[in-house]
Amino acid sequence: MNKDSGFPYDGADGDGDESADALTADALLEEELRQAAAVLDPVPDFLRQLALEAYALHDLDARIAELTFDSLVDALPVRGVTDAPRMLTFRAGALTVDVEVTGEGLIGQVLPPGSARIEVLGGPGAARPVLVDTLGRFISDDPPSGPFALRLRTGTEVIVTEWLRA
Repeated sequence: MNKDSGFPYDGADGDGDESADALTADALLEEELRQAAAVLDPVPDFLRQLALEAYALHDLDARIAELTFDSLVDALPVRGVTDAPRMLTFRAGALTVDVEVTGEGLIGQVLPPGSARIEVLGGPGAARPVLVDTLGRFISDDPPSGPFALRLRTGTEVIVTEWLRA
């Protein structure tokens, strides 16, 4: 019993940390509840579509960065190079984002450099945050596996790139 609340022990010790067993039990219970809800009360397809459409509007005030260079379209092929990285350049006003897409991830730079936060968007999954250093450089070790876009947050605005296939 938890002496403070009178309820059975909840797996938390005195300093607020849960034990590994309690975390595992919570994760198993959560998964069982998700499976039961999926069988007993599934989300209707129309409601799922409505949620996706509503989510698409959350960056309605974001500026769209225009794709100004794509090495798949604009670059001249180099003889003997079969696995060249894809180079992309996006522009939104005075801001430029250069991105190199490889099998290992993304490498890029925001110009002019400044404080910014970048998120790699990849479909219905959660956005993956990427750190930007003081020179505007960023690296993502997680290569995009399908359609992706970048969301750049500066101190005053939000800029989103076009969606592209990796």
